[in-house]
Amino acid sequence: MTFSLVFFLPGIQTLMKAMRILIQFENKPLLFQKPKTGIISCYNPSAFGACFAEIEKALAAGYFVAGYFSYESGYCFEESLRMDKDYAFPLVYVGVYDSPIRGSLGTKIHSTRNFLKNLRLNVSQNDYFNNINTIRDYIAKGDVYQITYCIKLMFEFQGEPFVLYNQLLKEQPVPYPAYLETESFHILSLSPEMFIKKIGGLAQVKPMKGTWPRGNDLLSDFVRRAHFQFDKKNRAENVMIADLLRNDLGRIGLDIRAPRLFEVAGYKKLYQMTSTVTGKIDKDIPLYRLFSALFPSGSVTGAPKIRAMKIIQGLELEERKIYTGAIGYIAPNRDLFFNIPIRTLLIDKGKAEMGVGGGIVWDSTPLGEWKEGLLKAKFLTDLAAAS
Repeated sequence: MTFSLVFFLPGIQTLMKAMRILIQFENKPLLFQKPKTGIISCYNPSAFGACFAEIEKALAAGYFVAGYFSYESGYCFEESLRMDKDYAFPLVYVGVYDSPIRGSLGTKIHSTRNFLKNLRLNVSQNDYFNNINTIRDYIAKGDVYQITYCIKLMFEFQGEPFVLYNQLLKEQPVPYPAYLETESFHILSLSPEMFIKKIGGLAQVKPMKGTWPRGNDLLSDFVRRAHFQFDKKNRAENVMIADLLRNDLGRIGLDIRAPRLFEVAGYKKLYQMTSTVTGKIDKDIPLYRLFSALFPSGSVTGAPKIRAMKIIQGLELEERKIYTGAIGYIAPNRDLFFNIPIRTLLIDKGKAEMGVGGGIVWDSTPLGEWKEGLLKAKFLTDLAAAS
């Protein structure tokens, strides 16, 4: 394999590589393929700002930009979190494209069976319980109000990633799915959560916080939904993060509102609670300023955000990588749409992982959070058991 490599600044790369991205947000599929001028990528925080400069140049030239920002790229916006190191997984990986195709992948996929083997968590139940109690200690001392603590489900994968993506999406339809295929890794995002949607000068964020199991029949399902809708703990978690997002959006916008709170969305295995926050911003706001105010979403960090992210750095065993970052696209007119990649698989040469997380507050219990995490992963663990 050969490719051309151009260095604009130390650490930033524009690679002439293949990357296909299928974004199916709100049932409006857009396919980005064959990057026009390459892929903008960096592995070190020293080149992070330069990546945004190259993205701005691409948009000014009339191109679309599509791809992802890893969760760890959020450290680059804050001096106290930034680390001078090369990450193994790219902080930024976005392609520069002509207009997308309004449709799905046209590749003919051969019938195949996918095998998910050797599923295991990257933390023991005992260590998980200890970490939940550590977080509760931080909350008791007043350091934070909430921490989103994440662990990983690790496994081996054999098969065709796009077949698996379609299979999972069929089993559990979600509003913000995306599939990303590069020469070295695949990302299968079955995300129910939106990060940001910007159209002109109107920005909308939709934080998700709160999970509840569904019932086994119509009556029990109705009762469980009603209990969830008015559950004090989940409503408190949800409004706490909605307030954080209102504050973040208020840093760059005006007329900040929360038109919808405590909305309940039903999925095959569970219910989840979201709220909607909107604001008016400059339609031409620099992307770096926009992302530095909002990214990563408070729904995947906690509150206060910077202190929560610092605690997360010390507690979580591994980098989150794509998990809880952002996947999406930016149009030449600067409209943009990104999800938060939860329920998202990263597959790299047969090795695979999926992050699982939950918001921890004072009245969280270690066993309750453990069970909630297993519930969130059930769409994948059930498939693995069947295969």
